[in-house]
Amino acid sequence: MHRAYPKQGLDILLIVLAAPLLAPVLVLLALLIRLRLGAPILFRQQRPGLHGKPFTLYKFRTMTDARDAQGNRLPDAERLTAFGRFLCSANRDELPEVFNALICTTPRVDRLSTAMYTVVMQVA
Repeated sequence: MHRAYPKQGLDILLIVLAAPLLAPVLVLLALLIRLRLGAPILFRQQRPGLHGKPFTLYKFRTMTDARDAQGNRLPDAERLTAFGRFLCSANRDELPEVFNALICTTPRVDRLSTAMYTVVMQVA
C-alpha cells in the first residue's frame, strides 16, 4: 500500500465533479480512435514512478501499427496519424490518466525514476 496524499483527495474530488462533462468527451474520443485507428483504443506502458515503483501509464492510442516488408514497426513519425497529432496537440491523448487518480495510482515521478526511464528507453 502507499501513503495517502492530500493531493489525491483533491484529485478524486475534482474528477468526480468533472465526470459528467468528461465522460462524453472520453466516449467520443474512444469511438473516433476505434473508427480511425482500430483496436486497441488505449496505449499502456509500464513506467517507473516514485522510488522506482512501476505504474501503468494509460493514454489514447495515436499511432498505427504499420510495419515494413520485414515486419518491423515503422518509425514513430511515420506511424503518427493526423488524428493522432490532433489528440497530442492539447494532451487529449492523456485524458485516460484520470483513471489512475481515481484508483489512487497516480504516478509520483522523481528525478531518479525519470533518469532510469530515459536510460531504459535509450538502451531499448
